Amino acid sequence: MLCKFLCVPSLGAVTDHDRSQRITDLDALKVFTHPLRIRLYRALFTARTATASHLADQVDEAVSLVSYHLRKMAAHGFIVEAPEHSTDGRERWWKISAERGFTFRNADFDEEPEGAAVIARVTRQLLATRAERYQQYLDEQSAWPREWTNAAFSSEYMPLLNAAELQQMAEEIGELMQRWTDRGRAAEDAGDTAGREHVAVQMYGFPFRP
Repeated sequence: MLCKFLCVPSLGAVTDHDRSQRITDLDALKVFTHPLRIRLYRALFTARTATASHLADQVDEAVSLVSYHLRKMAAHGFIVEAPEHSTDGRERWWKISAERGFTFRNADFDEEPEGAAVIARVTRQLLATRAERYQQYLDEQSAWPREWTNAAFSSEYMPLLNAAELQQMAEEIGELMQRWTDRGRAAEDAGDTAGREHVAVQMYGFPFRP
């Protein structure tokens, strides 16, 4: 299984053109067994740059606690300081170190005794935070304009595939999502944010037997 967080990199070999961070160290992966770090990483990914104070407001936690968790993520290279955004040097600015988030593969931890357990914990945390985000939208959808509620979607498909076809489908979906992600980033960089909102797209692909 390949798990992606806030990114859609190639499923092939890692190349110089990849802008995601592939986790192959188990201690680094353990960073995301804590749900608050997932929330902070997502908030920082969306903001692009932020201070601990900014992020604390978003996750409704104390600045000291947020700073602690930011340092934990920084220790493993998931985030880095962004001093170019500091105006007085009194507070650290942070940004995501990999433009397209991070990925991890089960196969990279096959030789680790704790590998399967840690992967399961992180994947469940990711699932829980994604479900929480969608539940929040459902609770608040009446406050969104009709054009947004009409555009929102929730889909489930059940094709009959072999393993190679499932991987090919994942690659095609990844390429599609990257085009739209790049389009949004380009518009943001150009200052064209009118009428735009951050959109969460959550998709899963896994085998099951009826």
